[in-house]
Amino acid sequence: MHLHRLAFGITAVALLGTAVGARLSDRVSGAHERFLDNRRAALPALSDPYGVPNSARIVSENSREAMRDSLPWKRNVTATVFWVGELPTENNPTPNTNSAWDQNWQENFGGYDQPDRRNGWSPAGFSPQLNPFYIALPYNDVAKGGVHRPEASEVIPWFWEDYRGDGISVCKGRWVAIHYEGRVCYAQWEDVGPFEVDHWQYVFGKESPRANRNKSAGIDLSPAVRDFLKLRSGERVEWRFMEERQVPSGPWRDWTGSLALPQP
Repeated sequence: MHLHRLAFGITAVALLGTAVGARLSDRVSGAHERFLDNRRAALPALSDPYGVPNSARIVSENSREAMRDSLPWKRNVTATVFWVGELPTENNPTPNTNSAWDQNWQENFGGYDQPDRRNGWSPAGFSPQLNPFYIALPYNDVAKGGVHRPEASEVIPWFWEDYRGDGISVCKGRWVAIHYEGRVCYAQWEDVGPFEVDHWQYVFGKESPRANRNKSAGIDLSPAVRDFLKLRSGERVEWRFMEERQVPSGPWRDWTGSLALPQP
């Protein structure tokens, strides 16, 4: 009899344990389901409750060429004339013996780019070591301290293609087309101005040049560009950025270092 009671007790305990285990398992399972429901509610954009995102989507982008070709003309922009070596005046407070990106601009150019004494497209008396077809626009991508401006990588279309490190401009040397009364000249961006240094909303956007003492001028042209277009300082022009491959042959192309003569 004693053994029978003992066996019965063991069986009862086992059955009780099984029942308790079942109830515990049910509670754990219910809690897990509630957790999953909460995850689904909190993350409706995901296809599973553990945070695994959907497969990557294919994004179609315009080709580099299409983007460049779509860069618009800036129209009805007042152009003023400036030159390498120009000293400060009331309407040009910044000396041009150096540029925003070349502290020895006049020396590297080879001398003073005399605007009134010319030998063809060059100044009289020497052959320039740099392209005499140059312009300035009112934006400098390199800020004080030798780092790029915070917006530069976002607003300059070619920034990451031409990026070579902090302190190295991706704007210097960029080609620009300038149109005036049926003639088109091509030149390289070599300095910053007139007046402004941070007007990206105009240079790369849709704003007009800011008001200034030179009739709201928005581009500076070298004497060679002036002479090719046959304009006077203060005239209105159109301009746009160009890819180098788009620039046709002309006196603005292929200036070499030692002789600086345009190559055929």
